Amino acid sequence: MTENSPVYIDLEWTPNPNTIKLVANRVLLERGVANFRTAESAAPSELAQRLLAIPGIAAVMFGSNFVTLTRTEQGDWVEIHEKAVGLLRTHLEAGRPALEGPLPETPVAPGAAGEIQIIKEILENEIRPAVAMDGGDISFVRYEDGVLYVNMKGSCSGCPSSTMTLRVGIENRLREVVPSLREVVPA
Repeated sequence: MTENSPVYIDLEWTPNPNTIKLVANRVLLERGVANFRTAESAAPSELAQRLLAIPGIAAVMFGSNFVTLTRTEQGDWVEIHEKAVGLLRTHLEAGRPALEGPLPETPVAPGAAGEIQIIKEILENEIRPAVAMDGGDISFVRYEDGVLYVNMKGSCSGCPSSTMTLRVGIENRLREVVPSLREVVPA
């Protein structure tokens, strides 16, 4: 899409009933994801700060061309959707970036370098794209004693299906190439 074309934002429901995905015809992030749960953590993003200020929003995650919103128990999807789409559209029409500054780096614990490299490659190239289709993200935290600790974000965070996704999908795939893997758990 060219920057001069109208901004379109589509709503997609996710498997998590407390999370929606707003897909835009614009790039929000060139690579990776950015996840925010507090105004403090959202310091690199005015857009995230403004979205988190909408009553009923508990978390915001940016992906390549989408925003995943997680609501609080009191959050009303009709009100959240209307306000969030308006904010997002105005921001994108102005040509403003989703992030104005760098995100803090997440330290990675040391471990078996070869296994960790394989795990990271599969997470990045196979699992993250599949999870992103539902408005979520998964990232490597650490691998020790056969246990992979991951961070679930966006629609995956708090999703009733996330335990099944971890146990059946991700564990089984990773065990094919890392037999020493015993389990995958949220960090």
